[in-house]
Amino acid sequence: MAVTAEQVKELRERTHAGVMECKNALEEAGGDIAKAAEILKERGLALAEKRSDRETSQGLVECYVHAGGRIGSMVEVNCETDFVALTDEFKMLAHDLAMQVAATGPIAITAEELPDDTEEAPEEAVLLLQPFIKDASRTVDEVVKEVIAKTGENIRVTRISRFELGQ
Repeated sequence: MAVTAEQVKELRERTHAGVMECKNALEEAGGDIAKAAEILKERGLALAEKRSDRETSQGLVECYVHAGGRIGSMVEVNCETDFVALTDEFKMLAHDLAMQVAATGPIAITAEELPDDTEEAPEEAVLLLQPFIKDASRTVDEVVKEVIAKTGENIRVTRISRFELGQ
C-alpha cells in the first residue's frame, strides 16, 4: 500500500516525528495511523534508553508559583546542549515538571532516591513514577522520554524543591 502525503502530514502533526520516520512507520503499519504512532512511540522509547548514559550539562531551572502565592516549586532539568534547552518542547517540559512538583509534592525524583523509611507509595512519592497532572494515563517518566525522542538528546530531572507557606 502506498502512503500518501496527507497520511504523513497527519502522523507528523500527532507525533512531531520527522517526515521519513513517519513515512517508514506508516509503511510498516500498512497505512494505519494509530499503529504507526505506536511504532514511533516504541522507537522513541528505545532511543531514550540508548541516550540515557550521555552527559547532561546544559538545561534550565524552572520556577512555578501557584495562584495566590502560597505554593511554589523549582526544578532543574538538564539536557546535552544549550540548543535543546532553548526549544519550546524543553521549556514546556520544565514548566510542566515544576507544576507537577507544586501540585503533588514528591519527595524523590527516582525510586532509588526514595528513603527506606518512607510510608508513602512510590507512585505518590517519586516524581518520575507519578501520573502526569495533564494526562493521568501517562507517567512523568513517559512524558520525559517522549521529549527525549522529540529532541534527540538525553534529558534528566536533576533537582526538585517545593515550598508551601507555613511549612
